Amino acid sequence: MATLGAGARPHPLDPLDAAEIDRVREILAAAGVLTESTRVAYLGLLEPPKDEVLTGGAPGRRARALLLDRRGDAEDVVVSLTSGEVESITVVDPVSSGQVPLLDEEHAAVREVLKNDPGWSEALLRRGITDPGTVYTAALTAGHFDLPAEKGRRVARVLAHLQPTPESLPWAHPIDGLVAYVDLVDRAVLEIVDTGAQPIPEESGDYHRPEVSGPHRTSQRPIEITQPEGPSFTVDGTLVRWENWSLRLGYDMREGLVLHQIGFDDAGRTRPIVYRASVAEMVVPYGDPSPVRFWQSYFDTGEYQLGKLANALELGCDCLGEITYFDVTVTGDDGRPRVLPNTICMHEEDYGVLWKHTDPANGSKEVRRQRRLVISFFVTVGNYDYGFYWYLYLDGTIELEVKATGIVFTGVYDERARPYASEVAPGLAAPYHQHLFSARLDMAVDGTRNAVDEVEAAPLPMDRDNPYGNAFGRASRRLRTETEACRDADPSRGRAWHVVNTETTNRLGRPVGYALTPEGLPTLLAAAGSSIHGRAAFATRHLWVTRYHPDERYPAGDLVNQHPGGAGLPAYTRADRDIDGQDIVLWHTFGLTHHPRPEDWPVMPVDTCGFTLKPVGFFDRNPTLDVPPSTARHCH
Repeated sequence: MATLGAGARPHPLDPLDAAEIDRVREILAAAGVLTESTRVAYLGLLEPPKDEVLTGGAPGRRARALLLDRRGDAEDVVVSLTSGEVESITVVDPVSSGQVPLLDEEHAAVREVLKNDPGWSEALLRRGITDPGTVYTAALTAGHFDLPAEKGRRVARVLAHLQPTPESLPWAHPIDGLVAYVDLVDRAVLEIVDTGAQPIPEESGDYHRPEVSGPHRTSQRPIEITQPEGPSFTVDGTLVRWENWSLRLGYDMREGLVLHQIGFDDAGRTRPIVYRASVAEMVVPYGDPSPVRFWQSYFDTGEYQLGKLANALELGCDCLGEITYFDVTVTGDDGRPRVLPNTICMHEEDYGVLWKHTDPANGSKEVRRQRRLVISFFVTVGNYDYGFYWYLYLDGTIELEVKATGIVFTGVYDERARPYASEVAPGLAAPYHQHLFSARLDMAVDGTRNAVDEVEAAPLPMDRDNPYGNAFGRASRRLRTETEACRDADPSRGRAWHVVNTETTNRLGRPVGYALTPEGLPTLLAAAGSSIHGRAAFATRHLWVTRYHPDERYPAGDLVNQHPGGAGLPAYTRADRDIDGQDIVLWHTFGLTHHPRPEDWPVMPVDTCGFTLKPVGFFDRNPTLDVPPSTARHCH
């Protein structure tokens, strides 16, 4: 096990370690920027521009901090660790720029505010609840709806569930028809919306109790995964080498796991593929338009910072086999480092047949087994849990798989909810919603001179050249500008996007490339004029391509919380820059549209989504011909 951080000889892309975070705090305090009333909403490495890293220079170490004073004033601050100075301070305008992400302590503050609010207690009494201590409340991000009372205010909205005992799971018992709007700075209730008491579902959702789950089955025999000689990868600081792959591990308290400088060794030369890969945003929009729930749309990355919500993974439960764990360091509300143990899990696993052929001409029989390197982490965001799994395969394929599990958010199932929710237990509703992710892929296929071709199958009509109608071809067109590259998937045509190098060809004289293959599931379903459509515009298209700029890091913009909309990709692409043969970034939207099933209750089996990056002409032939056959003891 190792702690992911800068170490003694930091690479420019290494995340900040605990000592550096402490040093940033000292610099901020010395400059008078960090006081007793200041809270740190975010602190992380401000990565140097790509060209500075690729040219092998030694750029200075810099950090970015989002600070919130208890009076509600926020600042975006850049600190130089190299010079020990504050480089810049930008005051955040809450009306035009939004709010910094939620603090950990604000969740507890909301519970305290409601516990002492007479209006909230009266609303609970109307529902027969005499003890507010039996009510579980969650501080949920408010969105932006031009409500006059909220202009410039830092707001959370609160839904409630009954929690009969401290050991109970509350999600089976929604207190519906009730929502509170809370000012997080004044620590006061702005408004209580009460559309009338509804019966609270009584059936337990405590899946961890035998009376709900039943006795555990006894039919399963152990599966043991062992590597007696240890794993095939090596780790040197943040640098990982496995088979022909090399990459650097990174971590950010907003994005979570980041992969840097992914390359593949080909004939003794490391060929770059992706400079930086991360899930830069995710949004969970709900489809219930009621006065209690119309606002439910959460940006788990930009508003809650899923990187700081990571789980401590356990051997044999979360990860199985010969595992290497990495601790990560994030920043608490007080600006001090906080170590999250066993956050990143890395191992290799068998993945079935890689290639196989039995030839009838000469009787030869050859088979090779595929294996992959798995780099993953898991987060819990309220009721939902998400696992992010990056896979590297022997044949040069890169894959991201996201696993969604946990507990669906619940309400009361009645005639009003019926068009917008599923009944998952008697009287219990789970509203329809989506989980939409944006992968930011800073590409570098054999270098930074890249372009994107949209490639798809092309059926051909019956004519003189195709008299039997069996012909089909392939259509390809170059996406030359940013607005031209706002595209949607088309599974019916097998549409993919080939990232090609405009200056390098393979031995057949064609551009080397990598294909992004989308799943092509629905994008954002909210109406075009809606608030969430404006704030999550990135989720309205499967693909965006932008010219690289070091300041363009987040698809919904820097400050997502209560932002009025239009930031991020709509703003980045407004200039319609040239992307043909340039240094480019792909932004890929993928995800799930969830109409919950009874089988998703009381805890949801994993559902998955993701995408692949596969070499297309990047290699001159199958790059796995040198993979050895399995040893005799494994081939019975």
